[in-house]
Amino acid sequence: MLLLKSFHLLGVIAWLAGIFYLPRIFVHYAEGQLAGEDVRRLQIMAQRLYGFMTITGLLAVTLGLWLMLAYGFSGLWLKLKIVLVIALVIYHVQCRNLLLRVSEGKPMPKPWQLRLFNELPLLIVMPIILLVVMKPY
Repeated sequence: MLLLKSFHLLGVIAWLAGIFYLPRIFVHYAEGQLAGEDVRRLQIMAQRLYGFMTITGLLAVTLGLWLMLAYGFSGLWLKLKIVLVIALVIYHVQCRNLLLRVSEGKPMPKPWQLRLFNELPLLIVMPIILLVVMKPY
């Protein structure tokens, strides 16, 4: 079971790396687009990163469900964590929507809006970590 937990954590770490970095690419893309710069390399980077983070996100969620089945679904902390993980999945889908705009060359939100969007997953991940480590309920 420890091996399963280890692979779950590796999946989570890789997924979050993408979750935290992809919106930064969107910021640079939007700034470059506004400045009339060539942003094709950023389009390619965003597409590849999204593919990687989708695979690792699926791995993390699948192994998390497997762990939940193995250990049981008990404790308010776990229910709250699941709600927050669902919020993170929704954020992931929103990244996909922005990626489609990048792929189609459509205008992006303003860079300051994308910077705010970039901070949102931290507000989701911090309580997840606290819930998992402390198991307060």
